[in-house]
Amino acid sequence: MVDLSDIRQAAERVRTIARVTPLLDVTALAGRPLLLKCESMQPGGAFKIRGAYNMVARLTPEQRARGVVTYSSGNHGQAMALAARELAALAVVVMPTTAPAIKVEGARGFGAEVIFAGTTSADRKIRAEQEATARGLTMVPPFDHDWIIAGQGTLGLELLQQCPDVETVLVPVGGGGLLAGVSAAIKLTNPSVRVIGVEPAGAAAMKASLAQGHAVTLDKTASVADGLMPVRPGDLTFAHAQKYVDDVITVEDEQIIDAVLWLFTKAKVVAEPSGAATVAAALAGLVTGSGPTIAIVSGGNIGLDKLEELRKQRASG
Repeated sequence: MVDLSDIRQAAERVRTIARVTPLLDVTALAGRPLLLKCESMQPGGAFKIRGAYNMVARLTPEQRARGVVTYSSGNHGQAMALAARELAALAVVVMPTTAPAIKVEGARGFGAEVIFAGTTSADRKIRAEQEATARGLTMVPPFDHDWIIAGQGTLGLELLQQCPDVETVLVPVGGGGLLAGVSAAIKLTNPSVRVIGVEPAGAAAMKASLAQGHAVTLDKTASVADGLMPVRPGDLTFAHAQKYVDDVITVEDEQIIDAVLWLFTKAKVVAEPSGAATVAAALAGLVTGSGPTIAIVSGGNIGLDKLEELRKQRASG
């Protein structure tokens, strides 16, 4: 399990590249106490740089010289590619054939070699492991590693510094790396703060796992939030969630799309569907409490074409 010293050390390690992102008060717009933690403004457009840089920076010079590989639907791949570029390491990213063009172009723009494999996390992982074995690359997993979790946990420390009186923190959940790190940072610092994970209803692997008392694998996942669709949480991320997370709730795709459009038109914040899931939960009234609620807007890698597609989808539906 990651502890506070791990997270604090990670914070020192990543401060040269990770921005202290704005905490935007949208209470008046939302009609409820709501602040947005805009991780969409990180280098690479998502919180993922925290964990990816922390891990690549901890590798030996020999490991970095041989190169790194990961499997990702997009944001972690971009973050690892950026970290590798900054630390002079070759990077290989295995992405799904359905990856959004903006995320593929982002990874390539940071100098990574992009390989496509299937549509599921399992497909990508198998191919990445093959590349690691064949080429002597070091795997930088997207969520289930203590160095990744500690890096993501730096966001939790930052939140508490920016808003010491926060009552509830909403965290999007894919594989659970962000939820694990943020919940550990918060609960080990101020246990009275509620930490709630938010998953798409069509990809609620963490909620199902917590209900069963062990990590479970879903038969399939489906959601407009392409970054929140692993069929199974990680073993480490599940253990952290089980220990530190107060609840995991779900939102429908329509609510996520509405949140993307609300953020863009009302709050003037660009968010991809995965990054807007927490805001969807807040706007839908799924979170109670009178104190400040922080919704982590975890990523903003969305093209204008996709925004228009989502707008038309909601207008017709």
